[in-house]
Amino acid sequence: MREFSVPPLVVVPADNNITDLVLRQAAKPSNPALFSRLNDAGEWTDISARDFLADVSILAKGMIASGVKPGDRVGIMSRTRYEWALVDFAIWFAGAVSVPIYETSSPSQVAWNLGDSGAVAAFGESAHHENIIRQAVDSEGLTDLRHVWQLDGTGLDTLRRAGATTTDEHLEERRSNAGLSDIATIIYTSGTTGRPKGCELTHGNFVELSDNALAIMGGIVNENATTIMFLPLAHVFARFISVMAVAGGATVAHTPDIKNLLGDLQSYKPTFILAVPRVFEKVYNSALTKAEDGGKGAIFHRATETAIAYSKARQAGKIGLALKVKHAVFDKLVYGKLRAAMGGRVDHAVSGGGPLGERLGHFFQGIGLQILEGYGLTETTAPITVNTPALIRIGTVGRPLPGNAVKIADDGEILAKGVCVMQGYYHREDLTAETFDADGWFRTGDIGQLDEQGFLRITGRKKEIIVTATGKNVVPAQLEDRIRADALVSQVLVVGDNRPFIGALVTLDPDALPGWLNRHGLPAGTTLEQATENPTVKAAVQELITQANSAVSQAEAIKSFRIVAADFTEASGHLTPSLKVKRNQVIKDFDSVIAEMYSAPRA
Repeated sequence: MREFSVPPLVVVPADNNITDLVLRQAAKPSNPALFSRLNDAGEWTDISARDFLADVSILAKGMIASGVKPGDRVGIMSRTRYEWALVDFAIWFAGAVSVPIYETSSPSQVAWNLGDSGAVAAFGESAHHENIIRQAVDSEGLTDLRHVWQLDGTGLDTLRRAGATTTDEHLEERRSNAGLSDIATIIYTSGTTGRPKGCELTHGNFVELSDNALAIMGGIVNENATTIMFLPLAHVFARFISVMAVAGGATVAHTPDIKNLLGDLQSYKPTFILAVPRVFEKVYNSALTKAEDGGKGAIFHRATETAIAYSKARQAGKIGLALKVKHAVFDKLVYGKLRAAMGGRVDHAVSGGGPLGERLGHFFQGIGLQILEGYGLTETTAPITVNTPALIRIGTVGRPLPGNAVKIADDGEILAKGVCVMQGYYHREDLTAETFDADGWFRTGDIGQLDEQGFLRITGRKKEIIVTATGKNVVPAQLEDRIRADALVSQVLVVGDNRPFIGALVTLDPDALPGWLNRHGLPAGTTLEQATENPTVKAAVQELITQANSAVSQAEAIKSFRIVAADFTEASGHLTPSLKVKRNQVIKDFDSVIAEMYSAPRA
């Protein structure tokens, strides 16, 4: 199949905008809790729709009184926390446009986002963030930016006091000014290559996509549902789910540090979560490592294979009695403990930002956590397609959401249309024209396939396809995902463009390494650098590569590899905030290692 579309199930009035979602919830007799936050006593306290509306309104009044005009851009630089969502909605209530900035951004990156968007004000989480914003303003001469408000301290109280002079009528005029076609936010791509581009996402992108998604996923996102947000709200995936949760009346909690995630999951006990594939890989690998370190690795491996077999059998529509019995045994021994570690109430998870992998998808489904894998980009307000409880095919990223369409071009590129697709790139008509074809289809840059039922399978990234010196096209993700699935490995980068054969750079997981060394009889004091040259470690990585090579042709197989002593991280500049590898940056920084790999004689 080359094209598949799903008509919208919900038609939203043209004069609506994101703020109407808050009014919708505040008008309900149930007055649902839209957010929950930790108080000073370490207890989660709910914030009702009406209380949220009242605080959003006074902050919006403060911005209006401070000179923020309709359509003005306002930056937000903060970790994931309740106040992020609070000021985001306040910006919309003031009739302005929000510009998210990753809290890890450098002054030059901050300057680009604020300068390119022409922001007139910005929110910084702390004094540290305020200093970075002011440094960016001073270094680039951003004279349009007149206000910097802190989320910590008294910054928001100052804004609330300023709002006392703005009338309710003035606020309502501002709040209702925007319609579906107006820009709600400019999100700058995290930039695996080149300068970030500002994606113009409209109120319609969020509202129409949210309401249509809820039409088929309301059983997960509703007034009885809770989630805890730990992905960066500057990323479109978390941002869309945050808005969709308000649209559905679900309760959202936040945790700013993923290191605290396990404890927060256990204390908050959400009913659904969202994450990128690397988080699910880490959850699985951590559980495996813990089991192996405790001498229960064999049990965990049998439990894993049983969970996968159970999920596959359920998808096929027939589960044998023997498999049911085995599954029930491992549910008591293993699966129940894994669910308890995630709070005990999570039954669904949404995964996006990259391919999850069929094996992990079946594993989590088999233990009682249904992962609904989806697909999208910043330019598509996150989801173009998603698996749903009613329509799921593990190994795919689902079918188009209502109101969306997918088409496969002649060269295999995935094209998209519908309520999710952005208006264009801010002040870049040239790039916008390049990105849409003559019929208005958005070129995603990814390659994939559609089956007869409209389920989309991602097979690679068009720009990442490697063409060897012999002319063979290789999709690196097919190899990378298989190797990275092992607990020993943190990251993999397949190389070989214009080279005689395919090679790979591999990094080790520093958290899993100590236990692995112990189980293999290697000295406990072995450093990460020493491990990269250890024959036993090399042999283990070679075995993983051999297994991955079995899934591809001889011409696509990895012929040589190098283990590098430094992991690829966001701090090192090798991962985006959504944990995608910056391929070009890694190749540049490890050029000498790659050159040595291709010059050395192969066994």
